[in-house]
Amino acid sequence: MKKSIVALLSVGTFASQADLVKASASATADKPNILLMLVDDLGWGDLSCQYAKDVQTPNLDKLFNAGVRMDNFYANSSVSSPSRAALMTGRFPDMVGVPGVIRTDHENSWGYFMPTAITLPTMLKKAGYRTAHVGKWHLGLESPSLPNERGFDFFHGFLGDMMDDYYTHLRHGNNYMRLNREVIEPQGHATDIFSDWASDYIKENASKREPFFLYLAYNAPHNPVQPPEEWFEKVKAREAGISEKRAKLVALIEHLDDGVGRVIKTLQETRQMDNTLIIFSSDNGGALDMGANNGPVRGTKQEMYEGGIKVVGAFYLKGVIDGGRRSSNVAMLADIFPTLCDLVSIPVPHEIDGISILPSLKGEEQNTGDRIMYWIRREGGNSVGMAQHAVRYRDYKLLHNTPFEPLQMFNLKEDPLEANPLEKRSDMYSRLNKAMRLRIQAAGSVPWEKK
Repeated sequence: MKKSIVALLSVGTFASQADLVKASASATADKPNILLMLVDDLGWGDLSCQYAKDVQTPNLDKLFNAGVRMDNFYANSSVSSPSRAALMTGRFPDMVGVPGVIRTDHENSWGYFMPTAITLPTMLKKAGYRTAHVGKWHLGLESPSLPNERGFDFFHGFLGDMMDDYYTHLRHGNNYMRLNREVIEPQGHATDIFSDWASDYIKENASKREPFFLYLAYNAPHNPVQPPEEWFEKVKAREAGISEKRAKLVALIEHLDDGVGRVIKTLQETRQMDNTLIIFSSDNGGALDMGANNGPVRGTKQEMYEGGIKVVGAFYLKGVIDGGRRSSNVAMLADIFPTLCDLVSIPVPHEIDGISILPSLKGEEQNTGDRIMYWIRREGGNSVGMAQHAVRYRDYKLLHNTPFEPLQMFNLKEDPLEANPLEKRSDMYSRLNKAMRLRIQAAGSVPWEKK
């Protein structure tokens, strides 16, 4: 007999069938709780339900196998801040002032989150949601770009980009850990801290009348690849012949999976599993030089080839988005904004770039690929402040992988490894070339430096 979705996702056990009936009534199928989990630099292949043979991620495997797995899901950039800006606004990131990574050092910071940009938590508050962000923000270090100013009622996390150490939580000697606006000094591994804080929020809000939107963003498995020692030793003992670099990354991912499992267990123990939409994805592809596995595609984090932008994606809501289905529809992080607004019946009167993929998630017929999709990354260093871009229409993708490389067009269906550039003298090349120019031109009116 086929296992139920509840059984597939079970990491804990209810005391009795009566407990299931007593599940919290604060959220419903048309206004469920929402748990949106975003991880950092997870390779497209780096789950055991994906392509990795040396990784064990049982909690995420259950989620992917119980819900809807998106086999063609994309970040909106090959790096962090732009993808997070797209996720929070439904816009292409340079349309809200974030074409590149926001950093402590102004001379190497490439974005300023537009103060007038309308954010996802702001929209969800219109439907009566309580909004919280736990974990990594990376969209600004000061007012007016702080989470509590951008729609979140509650913030417990890290304002910055990467941590220099998962235990000290510092970046360039700065403490960016906050409880709302208060500077705090938590103890422990960042993954454990964020999992604990998310679980605490779920417990504290279990009896509230209003549904919650919890955006849980982990720093893991971003470098420094620093798993707890016991997790590292466990992987080395289990995986014969594994390199130390790969073993550290595998251990950091497995430790992350354990944290995700604890958060899901909290949903079950507070009887909120049946009325919570769970979403899981990554901000960009994995870094190959850190030992990541991006599956059977070309490229790495920071690149416009598929390995830099193609990410895992899973959605689960009992009775609505479930069944262990796989979807080949093309979607991206910017689509989450309109999808959630669609789910809870909030009109979106302002311009956005994402589309609702709710019909596809529900198993209905939907063509999500008949549109121009766009990626941007502006960077300093060897790129001297210039940008790299990619556009896609249906199966065709045009990119320049660095600001100095020539444009290349590929048919991803026929050439998933992006190994054989197509002829430039074609109608499709001209169409994509024009689309890229128009997108760059449109973003030219949006400042990405703070005045």
